Amino acid sequence: MYDYQKTKTKLLTISLIFISFFGFSQSKEINIEFIGNCGLYMTDGLTNIYTDFPYKSGAHNYMEFDESELDSVKENSIFIFTHKHSDHYSKKNLKKIIKEKGGEQFGVSNISDLEKLNNTINDFEIKAFKTEHKVFGVSFKHYSFLISWHGKRIYLSGDTTNPETMGKVKNIDWAFVPYWILNNAKEQGISIDVKMYFIYHLYPEQIPSAKAQLKEVENMHPLTDQGEILTLKY
Repeated sequence: MYDYQKTKTKLLTISLIFISFFGFSQSKEINIEFIGNCGLYMTDGLTNIYTDFPYKSGAHNYMEFDESELDSVKENSIFIFTHKHSDHYSKKNLKKIIKEKGGEQFGVSNISDLEKLNNTINDFEIKAFKTEHKVFGVSFKHYSFLISWHGKRIYLSGDTTNPETMGKVKNIDWAFVPYWILNNAKEQGISIDVKMYFIYHLYPEQIPSAKAQLKEVENMHPLTDQGEILTLKY
């Protein structure tokens, strides 16, 4: 006997799944979650990218994160690192994630391989810039990145102190930078072509003053709340 109600329920379920998938994949937005320090999770609904995460929680007195953050990492993600200091990179955590969930990592040891992402991700291009990062006068291998994704240009400065490279990049939609980049650019008279700044890599004790100082600045937003999600429409 034909069960009309059962068939109707199945068709409705299939339709909802299709609509949900189609709507998500066609949302035309890049969502960026602030994890902590310079750690970001970026997705267009199809590709999942983590930058400077996983790192060592609480390293150098910077931000901690809950262990559940590691469990929530998406399968077969792409991991991109500016450098290998522990507040940006954890070999132990990354090894665990890739073992359990797969994925690819890119950083100072295989920076030339980044170019292959331009051929495997839809409407995507990434450029790496060798940028200065000194600690107590010692230089460390470090890269900053320009991601062009669905026509939007996103700049990730990492820990670099030199704004000169960033000053040569034009038409940046969103830039993720530490506060010292802006101070150095001002002192050196370097103009930066950016629509919106997101200030990251703050010590926990710097958060109240960062919120107060940037409260009225329209094109600068301090990243102080871990888990905050930013939406860039394209």
